[in-house]
Parts: sequence; C-alpha cells; structure tokens
Amino acid sequence: MILREYLLNGDISSALALVDEMEEMSKDDKISSIGSYAVIVLLHLIKQQVEQRTTKSWDVSILNSVRQINRKNKRRKSGGYYLSNEELRSVLYEVFDDAVNQASLEVLNGKYDADQLASLVNKDVVVEQAMNLITCNNV
Repeated sequence: MILREYLLNGDISSALALVDEMEEMSKDDKISSIGSYAVIVLLHLIKQQVEQRTTKSWDVSILNSVRQINRKNKRRKSGGYYLSNEELRSVLYEVFDDAVNQASLEVLNGKYDADQLASLVNKDVVVEQAMNLITCNNV
C-alpha cells in the first residue's frame, strides 16, 4: 500500500528506497534460512572429519540440506542467486561455531566439548568441502 501511494504521488525516490528496504529484508531472511541448513551440512562434515567415517543418514542429511540451500538461494523469476559464492562462504564461516557446538554433542557420543572439538577440526577444509557440495549441486 505504501509503495502504491508513493508511486501514485510520483515520489519515485521514496518508492525506490522502500523497494531497497524490502529487498534487504528478503535477503536477510534468505541468509538466515541458508545459515540454518549450512549448520546441518557443517555438523555432518565435522563428524565425518573427526570420526573418519560416515553413515547413510549423515550423507542423506548433507544432500538434503545442500538441496535446500540451493533452493533458498535461487532467484525464481529473475534467475541467478541471492548470494554469491563469496557470500555463501561467509555464511558458512559465520555459522561454523554453531555447527561445532552441535557436533560436540554427537561426535564420539559427546567425548569432546566444543573447544576441544574445534581444535581437532580443520575449519577451512570443512568450509571448502561444504562449498564444493553446494556449488556442485546447484538445482
């Protein structure tokens, strides 16, 4: 309604400012959603790295989360993506500690606290693994 009023009144600069604000809110929502799925991907990659094994359940969870990341990131009408690869990488780094905290409850039945687990994990390797999965599985 407000946008319509701005346009009907010829207030193009206010209309554009409102559009920019709406786009930013939409992007923030996308980042939040992608971050939630990224935690799941990282969690399982951390478990794989530390335990030197995988399970079918972990693999399926990773695949499903990667698919969701790609669905959330894809622009439906205009094509392209909301987040660039660098922005995706940044999100992975931002949520990495959340993934470590969660993984500390699961790795080797909770043998390590989050700080101990973080010292056992190569963060850069895990993030790059996640990036490779995400960018190779664009839907």
